[in-house]
Amino acid sequence: MKHKVNLVLILLLFLHGMAKAQERLIEKGNEKFEAYSFSPAIDIYKKVLEKGYVSAELLRKLGNSYYYNADYKDAADTYKRLVADYSEEVTAEDYFKYAQSLKTLGDYDTSSTIMTKFIDITKGDGRATAFNEDRDFMAEIKENSGRYTLGPFEFNTTYSEFAPSFYKEGLIFSSDRDTGNFARYRHTWNAKDFLDLYEVNADSSSLNTVKKLDENINTRLHESTSVVTKDGQTLYFTRNNFVEGKYIKDDKGIIRLKIFRAQLTEGNIWGDVEELPFNSDAYSVANPALSPDEKTLYFVSDMPGSLGESDLFMVTINQDRTFGPPQNLGPNINTEARETFPYVTSDEILYFSSDGHPGLGGLDVFATKIKRQDFTGKVLNVGEPINSKGDDFTFIFDEELRTGYVASNREEGLGADDIYSFVELRPLVFDCIQKVTGTVRDKVTNEVLIGATIKVIDENNEELFSTITDSDGTYSLELDCNQGNFVRALMEGYIPFEEYIGVSDGKPKIIDFYLEKDRITAGFGDDLAKLLQLSTIYFDFDKYNIRKDSEVEIEKVIAAMEKYPSLKLKVNSHTDSRGSAAYNLWLSQKRAESTVNYMIKKGISKDRLKSEGYGESKLLNGCSDGVRCSAAQHDVNRRSEFIILE
Repeated sequence: MKHKVNLVLILLLFLHGMAKAQERLIEKGNEKFEAYSFSPAIDIYKKVLEKGYVSAELLRKLGNSYYYNADYKDAADTYKRLVADYSEEVTAEDYFKYAQSLKTLGDYDTSSTIMTKFIDITKGDGRATAFNEDRDFMAEIKENSGRYTLGPFEFNTTYSEFAPSFYKEGLIFSSDRDTGNFARYRHTWNAKDFLDLYEVNADSSSLNTVKKLDENINTRLHESTSVVTKDGQTLYFTRNNFVEGKYIKDDKGIIRLKIFRAQLTEGNIWGDVEELPFNSDAYSVANPALSPDEKTLYFVSDMPGSLGESDLFMVTINQDRTFGPPQNLGPNINTEARETFPYVTSDEILYFSSDGHPGLGGLDVFATKIKRQDFTGKVLNVGEPINSKGDDFTFIFDEELRTGYVASNREEGLGADDIYSFVELRPLVFDCIQKVTGTVRDKVTNEVLIGATIKVIDENNEELFSTITDSDGTYSLELDCNQGNFVRALMEGYIPFEEYIGVSDGKPKIIDFYLEKDRITAGFGDDLAKLLQLSTIYFDFDKYNIRKDSEVEIEKVIAAMEKYPSLKLKVNSHTDSRGSAAYNLWLSQKRAESTVNYMIKKGISKDRLKSEGYGESKLLNGCSDGVRCSAAQHDVNRRSEFIILE
């Protein structure tokens, strides 16, 4: 019995020791995970699993380690086990990364099912909102696909090549092909060698030769994404937090990323390397890109205020080379996931990579128009073959040549990451196009106005473009129906007129313009009522007092007489044929006198006005006594005239 008790005690102590060992191993794995050392974290977590210890947290961190290392097959398998065995502990982010991993593997149906679960437990998440919108994203991606032809990049190796940027006649790119130290330093994120910057075909003296940038730029840690100003004098690039020969860690032991700026010095050597002032030891700042005018720097960061794991930001570059405060590009572009690797073309189209917007899997390349730094436009997936089931990133594009480069870890590549050249066959269609047509006419004569100018002006009062009317007085426009615009018609000698067209569904629209002359040329005997386009001056049945609705029209005549003091008028009043001729003559005279008296009360001198009633003696149509006519036909004859006497 005593021996049995001793055996039990020994077994308990042994099990306790094993448990303690497992805890220490997990703690070590967690330390590596928190320090972004995912490769050793994977090794440790796998050992713990092999020894029979498993938990939701362990599977989550193992799955995330695979995910961040772009090992989507193992990530999907791990998340699947997490969902199956610990369904009550699965988080929204677990479902999202699981769905992304499945999409990368081409299992879109299961990915969609998992995304539905993500939506069910998520509130206010932009990724869920986008997925839940009444849009067929796969159909949109298919529509945008086939616009590029991919080609090789002859300088790829079995190592990683990515982050191309235009430099002189060639490129600068990042690679771990040659550390120069026999892999003494390896990055524990993915157990790969650290990255350096290289140039190729930058000038005629080194064609087809890959050359590492000098030691002022490359260190024993990471150097990657870069951009050079158009004059070739300033280089912005990403580097680990490495200053004066020492690397700096944050309070979690992580070496963050920073953007540095270098100047080209004598002998074509990069020097005067300085870190940018909005860098921090507490968060990463990386992946610089310049606006076409080089007055704005775009970059990626997880700084406070970020919406997701990493966001796109911008900062103003002042004339004295200082910087303004960083600004987040907002929720239309940034999601709760990863947005990274920005690039801005000469036409101000922002390309970037994301796994938060709907895509084919992993990181996909997206594009949006940002003219005048408007970040609210539609974000489009550029489609295949730029995007694949893998990670696709560091897209750059020359809009004049319609050529560019992109990096990807797709299966058919030579190394871990490879650069691909491409040619654009047809441009990406961002705009909702609305066709607007119409005719411009003289408001009085109804004649078409040939050569009238039609301007399109945006809501910031900036003219976008203009056209002129043809020999038929017609025009045709194509407007961006994602934004509001003013369409303005102008013609010499006429008062301009415009109409606002708001955001629309793109259906064709007809807008006819009727322009008034800016000066009225009139002489003896002309009817001022026609020249001023007066509406009918009505009187109540069998009455001759001025009605309120007619006062507005008479006030227009008064305004003309006040503007032209020498103007004298005769007010003629006419009736239709209904009623006796004698009565109509009397009634029309009373109405003419009533109109004149109203104008006199408003300040017009009596000696400038005359009146006469004509009754039914001057009908404009055949609606005389005994002829059946409609009310509308009779109305034509019930009119007032303001005939110019002087």
